[in-house]
Amino acid sequence: MRESLSQQVIDTCLAMHSEGINQGSAGNVSVRFKKGFLITPSGLVYDRLSPGDIGYVGMDGVADGLLVPSSEWRMHRDIYASRPEAGAVIHVHSTFATSLSCLRKDIPAFHYMVAVAGGTDIKCSDYALFGTQGLSDTMLIALKGRRACLLGTHGMICFHDNLDKALWLAIEVETLAKQYWHTCQAGNPVLLSNEQMAEVLEKFKNYGKQAEIKG
Repeated sequence: MRESLSQQVIDTCLAMHSEGINQGSAGNVSVRFKKGFLITPSGLVYDRLSPGDIGYVGMDGVADGLLVPSSEWRMHRDIYASRPEAGAVIHVHSTFATSLSCLRKDIPAFHYMVAVAGGTDIKCSDYALFGTQGLSDTMLIALKGRRACLLGTHGMICFHDNLDKALWLAIEVETLAKQYWHTCQAGNPVLLSNEQMAEVLEKFKNYGKQAEIKG
């Protein structure tokens, strides 16, 4: 089970590269496991990872692997601790999400798909030094009621039920960031109202769910 999940973490990292939302050894990926989580190691290029390199970190922050876990393990730990629905977490330095984060810009309701992150906008957190509890604390504020946020002058983080859905959400958020960036180059985007976004959020409760086929 652990080796299989560790390979899924590596496959997700490689998919992030092929999808163009991460590069080098930037970013990190984790999946909930037992009473803690499996997470990528610090500073290693993903295409050289093997399942044995993916370490386990308990909710107390104690790691059992031979390699040092990602310096951002606190963000992952605090998401799992505060959001029981979280099964996997992805943090990336994708180009457009990072660009907006350097401007400290939220992604407003310029497009209805902003609702995929769970709210009427995608918020940007304040800045805090990478790898610190301060960064995790400001991230949790921006994530309130949402599954994704931008991290001030840093990048983007998101979570979902499993690794496949978390990767899908990370790609969606970067796509929205890119669309919003280009829209702003042409002028001021027309934003959907809170009432219009409430309709979208209600409809998204069944988004992507297929009816059970009986018989």
